[in-house]
Amino acid sequence: MDTRSPDSATRRALRAAAVLAVAAACAVGLVAVVHELATPRIVDVQRARRIAQLTAVMGNIAYDNDPLSDIVSVHDPELLGSEEPLVAHRVRRGGEAVAVLVNAVAPDGYAGPIRLIVAVDAQGRLLGVRVVEHRETPGLGDLIDERRSDWIHGFDGRSLGDPPVARWQVRKDGGDFDQFTGATITPRVIVRAVRGVLEYVARHHDELFGAAPAPGGPGTP
Repeated sequence: MDTRSPDSATRRALRAAAVLAVAAACAVGLVAVVHELATPRIVDVQRARRIAQLTAVMGNIAYDNDPLSDIVSVHDPELLGSEEPLVAHRVRRGGEAVAVLVNAVAPDGYAGPIRLIVAVDAQGRLLGVRVVEHRETPGLGDLIDERRSDWIHGFDGRSLGDPPVARWQVRKDGGDFDQFTGATITPRVIVRAVRGVLEYVARHHDELFGAAPAPGGPGTP
């Protein structure tokens, strides 16, 4: 026969619940402290990665500003491939803009949109192009990725006059740029997207290479 009173069982249950509540509170607090301590490190790592990405695409050009904060909003669905505004980073030396790094999209890739970053100097020459996001077919379309081939370096030093605009196409279409065996669509849309960026920069040169945006937000050419 169980001689324990209902009150004793209730008290034990309450004590157990209280212990669990304290343990849960301590765990939540510990997670919050760890997150607070780790956040600055995470931010620093993310920033370093973004700087490395920008530095890689603009080559060995010297600069003395912070291109992550010297930005301008750009928008042209026809030339930049996105209905949403994108970001361009301005690179300066001695206060003068020497290059602009424009984010763009090739919306009609074989497996979906392809995101690019394109670096152009003040004379309209390409410093570099990099694919930052794609879903192209491994072994075929993914040759646009610098880690898979050096095809993307074929844009280095080019401009709207080199080659002439009419020859900014893959060779299969009568242009100057190589395509891939068994994969023409991917290089075709990349060439078109890069040409679009060059045309955008030419149209908005003064705004893109102008003074840094006033505090309160980037401008919009």
